[in-house]
Amino acid sequence: MFDAILAAALSSVVVHAPKANLTLEVARTEAQREYGLMNRTSLAPHAGMIFVFPFDGPIDFWMKDTLIPLDMIFIAADGSVRKIYHSVPVLLPETPDSKIPLERGSAEFVIELAAGDSEAEGLAPGVKLDLKGVPPAQP
Repeated sequence: MFDAILAAALSSVVVHAPKANLTLEVARTEAQREYGLMNRTSLAPHAGMIFVFPFDGPIDFWMKDTLIPLDMIFIAADGSVRKIYHSVPVLLPETPDSKIPLERGSAEFVIELAAGDSEAEGLAPGVKLDLKGVPPAQP
């Protein structure tokens, strides 16, 4: 039930990557960012989620209950790609929370796409994205 409520509350934006337009669900509240893409079994082509934070700084992500491998793109406030984690693996559901590795970076935005999509869409460190249409973080 919580899945459906959170998904219904998410808006979407289109972000222009070098090789495709990305349709991204916007996670802009703490609850939306915490839940992220948990329990999803697939993503449509050229689709994913953008996590919007109230600051540009250090961020830790962990992939609890994430069922598909993902690429994670850490992006500065000015839209510049800083770091990409490629093909972050799926963990077994019984993995204790203390054993789930953290993906760390400095960012105001993080985009998650299906594994392999960041390279296919032309994303790499230094690429600048226009994120003016992305709504700001909410408390």
